[in-house]
Amino acid sequence: MVEAGESLRALIAVSRLAEPPDAEEIPLSEVQLLPPIPNPDKIICIGLNYRSHAAEAGVEAPEIPTFFAKFRNALVPSGSQVQLPAASQKVDYEAEVAFVVGPHTAKNVSVEDALDYVAGYMLLNDLSARDLQFATPQWIPGKVFDGSAPCGPALVTPDEAGPPDAIEIELKLNGEVMQSASTADLIHPMPTLLAHLSTLMTLEPGDIVSTRRPARVAIVRKPRVWLEPGNEIEGKSPSVDNLRSPLL
Repeated sequence: MVEAGESLRALIAVSRLAEPPDAEEIPLSEVQLLPPIPNPDKIICIGLNYRSHAAEAGVEAPEIPTFFAKFRNALVPSGSQVQLPAASQKVDYEAEVAFVVGPHTAKNVSVEDALDYVAGYMLLNDLSARDLQFATPQWIPGKVFDGSAPCGPALVTPDEAGPPDAIEIELKLNGEVMQSASTADLIHPMPTLLAHLSTLMTLEPGDIVSTRRPARVAIVRKPRVWLEPGNEIEGKSPSVDNLRSPLL
C-alpha cells in the first residue's frame, strides 16, 4: 500500500500507474512540477547510440553499448531554471528519450521480454560541459553539475507513447531547431539496452535509462553553438510531451 504523498517511484514498484476512476483533474497552472522520478536509485546514460551521430562523427557504430552515470542532483523538472556551471565555458545540449524501469526488478532479462520491464518514457536533456568532460579520460566530470538532467514533464506510459522504436524527438534552442530524429535511428534499441544492462547490474523500479542523443549537438557544429545564460532549450515529442529549460 502506498500512502498519500509518496513518489511516483513507489507507485511504479506496486504497479499503480493507472488513473483511478474518480481522480480529480488539477490544472498544471496550480501545481509545481517535480522531476517525474525525483529519487531514482540509478541514472544511466548511454554513450554513442544514434546512427546519424556516428556518421557525422566518422566513427564505427559500437557493437556493445557504452554508458556513464548521472546523479540525483542533476535532475530538475520542466520549466525549472538551470544555472550553467561557473567552471565551464562550453556547455552543450543533448535531447534524449529516457525510459524508466518498472514495475519489476530487472536482472538477466531477455531482449524478447525487456519491454515488460519498462514503466514509461520521458524526455531528458543531457546537458554536458564539454571542456570538463574531455579534460580526463572519464566523461563524468562534465555530466554531473547541478541541473544537468532536466527531465519530464511527465512519465508517459507505454500505451500512450507508442512503439519505442518510433518516438520522434526535436530540440529547439531559442526557437531554432537544432536536433530532430526518431528512436528508429538507435544503434542499440531500448529492449537491447535494458537486457544488456540487466546482465551487468540489477535494475530497480524507478531507475532512469537515457538512450543518448541524435546528431547536430553544439560540439560538432561549425561554428559551435555553446549554451549561454538567457538561452531557452525546448525538447519536443508528439508522444512524450515537451520539456522546457531556461538557462541562467
